[in-house]
Amino acid sequence: MDPNSRPGQLDSPVVAKIIKIGSRANTAVYRWTRGRLGGSWRVGSALRKPAPVCLLTTVGRKSGRDRTVPLLYLRDGEDVVLVASQGGLPSNPAWYHNVRAEPRVRIQIGGDEGRYTAHVADQEERDELWPRLVELYDDFDTYAAWTDRVIPIVVCTPAA
Repeated sequence: MDPNSRPGQLDSPVVAKIIKIGSRANTAVYRWTRGRLGGSWRVGSALRKPAPVCLLTTVGRKSGRDRTVPLLYLRDGEDVVLVASQGGLPSNPAWYHNVRAEPRVRIQIGGDEGRYTAHVADQEERDELWPRLVELYDDFDTYAAWTDRVIPIVVCTPAA
């Protein structure tokens, strides 16, 4: 991956606003249709091989309010695996910080919603999961090349 291929406009506040609006619209449509619409990502490397989308609900670490975002996910047995890539931006997404502050989350996949406990993957888990995540969505490798940070992987285990 060529880190120099990173689009300069990615850092624009306009792009951030568009992403936020798109995320809210996707969340609304996903909820309304129980994932029939908005349940697949078909952009970038997922154009020919769509990637599954879930809704992650966290508690805002500052607001204390529920915050829901659509994210690509990988199933690992009962666990749901998420990637805090934020398109290769230099900082981690807000949902990641929320999970670090309060690991109890809700995840909706299609019409099913469950409670989970989230943790950041350790190096051993990361080594096992990253290739599978890139197989799911090639652009994760591109995002990793675009940023200096190690992109966190978050593993969500069903709550007891």
